[in-house]
Amino acid sequence: MNKSSGCFQMLPVVAALTLMGCGPQGSDQGSQSTADVPVAERPAAAPMADAMVDQPAPSWQEAANATYRGVFDEAIVLKDGQWQGAPYVEGGASAPRAGLAGDFLLHGDVDGDGAEEAVVLLWSSSGGSGTFDYVAVLDRDVNGAVSPVAIIPLGDRVKVRSAAIEDGRIAFDVVQAGPGDAACCPGQKMRRTFVLEGETMTETTTDDQGRMTLADLAGEWRLLQFGAEEAVPPEVQITVQFENGTIAGSAACNRYTGSVQEGDMPGQITLSGPLALTRKMCPPPLMDWEQRYMAALEGLEQYSFLAGKLVLSWRQEDAAGSLIFVRATEGGAAVE
Repeated sequence: MNKSSGCFQMLPVVAALTLMGCGPQGSDQGSQSTADVPVAERPAAAPMADAMVDQPAPSWQEAANATYRGVFDEAIVLKDGQWQGAPYVEGGASAPRAGLAGDFLLHGDVDGDGAEEAVVLLWSSSGGSGTFDYVAVLDRDVNGAVSPVAIIPLGDRVKVRSAAIEDGRIAFDVVQAGPGDAACCPGQKMRRTFVLEGETMTETTTDDQGRMTLADLAGEWRLLQFGAEEAVPPEVQITVQFENGTIAGSAACNRYTGSVQEGDMPGQITLSGPLALTRKMCPPPLMDWEQRYMAALEGLEQYSFLAGKLVLSWRQEDAAGSLIFVRATEGGAAVE
């Protein structure tokens, strides 16, 4: 990595967590390959005045209240990262919606002008179960105002595993629909690279990285959110690790361990048997979190990714939800 690495945070994005059954998708879903364009051959951007170079890159909060064009026919103005249009039918519940994908944010110089830009992910929904995702680059004008420079589609329900700015390029490791995959359950890993030239963003390479497996979950993850809206307090340490068909971690008070197996559908996962748990006693708040977490794990049925986070979905009788994790090495905070 040359300029900087990405920083991933999280805000609720309910639409992006929806996992619904759909029909098969082609292997080119949300992807377009073009000839690679070496950075050295791109026209150099005009050097910026020192005052402009010294200005901070756009923040997530500024991106969350910016105006974007290219998502719908009309321009959309986000407010705190969200936008909703008028209902399709007067008095109806179905309406176009859009927003930023969590608190995903990258900072780096992607146009070669010596100043850092911001890269964010957007999602949109036309009212159905699916969401369409976009990559947007934001910069400041001569007056310091923030506005999007370019936006490009990423695809239908593409799951971002990680992202970084490398040598002026924006690189995404994603999971998207492969041959025969249902739109709900993509399983093809790809590395997709984008380059900004003036006000145009181009996808330059699309590299196949094989099928998604449990091996992609290797390492330790810390629980960040219980469901789409409930943040886990910092004093509550809940973790999960996957290795060679096992699942283990801390459940806020006690340690747990067990076995898991993958299903036939991409991302499908179930416990192979009961989870073993140590028997230490802790204060009631920790024990309450532990009981809720262990109950959710017992209904484990799906793993996926959301803007660099791991999402474990669960179902128990009439209840269902999700557990959202961040890499333990990131500590749940921004990584610059």
